[in-house]
Amino acid sequence: MDQILNKAGSYWFSQKATKEISSVGDDINSLQSSISGGASWLVNKVKGSMQKPLPELLKEYDLAVGIFPRDATNYEFNQETGKLTVYIPSVCEVGYRDSSVLRFFTTVTGYLKKGKLEDIQGIKTKVTLLWVKVTSISSGGSKLNFQAGMNRSRSREAYEVSRDGITVDKF
Repeated sequence: MDQILNKAGSYWFSQKATKEISSVGDDINSLQSSISGGASWLVNKVKGSMQKPLPELLKEYDLAVGIFPRDATNYEFNQETGKLTVYIPSVCEVGYRDSSVLRFFTTVTGYLKKGKLEDIQGIKTKVTLLWVKVTSISSGGSKLNFQAGMNRSRSREAYEVSRDGITVDKF
C-alpha cells in the first residue's frame, strides 16, 4: 500500500512541477508587461535578448559615447520608431572637458537617428547664468551641435569619455 501511495504521490508531484515550470515563460511575459521604468531591461536579459551597452548604441548612431552620465546604463530603444529612453539613477549634473555642464533628469527621452538625438526631454545645459532645455544634439565631424534655445557647437572630443554625474536637488 505504501508503494502505491508513494508512486501516486510522485506522479502527482511530477505533474504539478511540470505544469509550474511550463508557466514560468508566461509569468515572465506578464511580469514584463507590468513593469514600468528602467526595470524591463532585467526581464529582457532573463528572456535572453541582451541589449548592447548604451555607449555602443550611441557609437553605432555616430554620437559621442560620453554624452550621458556613466551610471546611465539602463535604457529602452525602439528600432522601428527610433525612440530612446535612458534611465538615470538620480537627477545629476555632468561637467565635461570643455567646461560645459549638462543637467540630467532621471528619465531622458528622444529620437535617435544617424548622427542625431532629437526631440529631447530631460536634459538642460547652462548658458551664461540660465539653465536651458536641450532639444537636439547632432554630430558634425569633430563638433557636437547642441540646440538649446539657440544652436551651440562644442568640441566632440570633450564628450567621448563617460563621466560621473554629481547629484543635485532639482532638475
